[in-house]
Amino acid sequence: TEDISSVINNYSQATLKNTERIVISNEPEAKVFRYIKRSEISKVFEQRKNKILSFVNNAEINIENNEVADALRYYYWSLVLLKSHPYSDEIMYTDNKGETHLLQTWLPLKINEIFSNINISVTKIEEKENYNAYYLFITYKNKAVANFDFSYWDGSNWSNINSAKNGLGYVELFGSSRNAETLNIKAEYLFEGESKIDREIEDVFASVKHVPFRKSYYTVNMKVADEQKVLASSKKISSSTDENIELSYVVDTARYKATINEIISSIKSRKYTSSKDLFTQNGYETYLRLMKYGNAKVIGDGDLRFINFGDRIICRSVPMSFDFKRNNRQFIENVVFDINKDGKVENINFALSKIAYDDIIAKDMWKEYDRMVIVNFMENYKTAYALKNIDYIEKVYADDALIITGTVVKLKKNTENRYKDNEIIVYNRQTKQSFIKNLKYQFANKEYINIKFEKSKIRKSGKRGDVYGIQIKQSYFSSNYGDIGYLFLMIDLNDTKNPKIEVRTWQPQAGLSAHDSLYDLSDF
Repeated sequence: TEDISSVINNYSQATLKNTERIVISNEPEAKVFRYIKRSEISKVFEQRKNKILSFVNNAEINIENNEVADALRYYYWSLVLLKSHPYSDEIMYTDNKGETHLLQTWLPLKINEIFSNINISVTKIEEKENYNAYYLFITYKNKAVANFDFSYWDGSNWSNINSAKNGLGYVELFGSSRNAETLNIKAEYLFEGESKIDREIEDVFASVKHVPFRKSYYTVNMKVADEQKVLASSKKISSSTDENIELSYVVDTARYKATINEIISSIKSRKYTSSKDLFTQNGYETYLRLMKYGNAKVIGDGDLRFINFGDRIICRSVPMSFDFKRNNRQFIENVVFDINKDGKVENINFALSKIAYDDIIAKDMWKEYDRMVIVNFMENYKTAYALKNIDYIEKVYADDALIITGTVVKLKKNTENRYKDNEIIVYNRQTKQSFIKNLKYQFANKEYINIKFEKSKIRKSGKRGDVYGIQIKQSYFSSNYGDIGYLFLMIDLNDTKNPKIEVRTWQPQAGLSAHDSLYDLSDF
């Protein structure tokens, strides 16, 4: 009975949007008859089928890029939606090789295949006063994972969800567990906390039983792996497209390494003020903001690379973890240091993902400096949201900026709009003042914000010098809200020290109709 009620509840949540009603009698003894046409039910579930196929396609792209966390999320969400579909045993997917698969049997196989190809080993152990820190190296098919989410058994409970990045994972064990011989790890594939980015997923999660995958559990030997394997692992972690592109790397790095290593030491000892003299005033303020972003910790020294950027030096990058206990979440971010000509750190940013970074750096039709300017700007933008730096955001938007936000709106059915799915995207233009006011409110009501940029499309204006249009896929997660959509920024970078956003748009998806294509530079 419970199973049947659950399924009915799920179907009704999907279909009630398209019901008609007849009022039989009014209050106080109101009676209302509600009904739905068979043709409308077919439309509702055709939309769900399209979403399932879209998620599977996303997962296929993610796994090609070793983005294991994203692939598992989309594969599993596809499976959950499939279980809620009345014709689940008929839905097929054609992959990029032209092979057709029945999703009902193929999706569990794909998920289990990912689990079977995950390998986790310990590469380093640090013995602290109250705990042991274990550094993990995580691979998929012998290549460092771009991302991977997991929790671990700490001896009494499962931990918060931890995020591994570029193959690097981090675990802390206390008490009697700190010297355990093995560690139990559970791969995250539900992503129930992130389901809020899609109301349909959230509804289905509430009414469909979760599918257990035994292969998602791992027992890890807590002894450090063979030294040669560790060295090979480090090379795999640090590999990036920019190594194959002629960037201007700094030759004499001793001075800059000493600065970064001293900052790392101050973070590890939590004596933040001890390194104050290594920063400019702005750099030190950003540094303190960063230390307040969760429980900040350096997890290893990273593979430091120093790149010439005009009269500055960019140091990429130091891996750090950030814990948010209240929301059961941990992130790993690579941190980038911007060093001025006097050798002082004037800014700190969270690095772009490897995909977003490589996408920009690989555009060798532009000068190296121009590419680095765009990377630097996007990392500043991402970091400003994470650290809730409203002053930077207010400064970087032009006073007369065109700011367009998109919202999915449900329409009441009427005779003129019966068969348009009762759903449109409404675009609202905001002034800079109202946009900043709304951001301040949002920042005040979130424990954390974490933004991930993915594939991008960048065009340069043919008329106004260094004016760029950046269309990029954005995943936005926070403690109480999340979404995935397409961000477009038109940025004037003619004055690189004073960049200005002239246009900012956001769209929830790649359009619901032929008239709702993504904004790009040609539209402005």
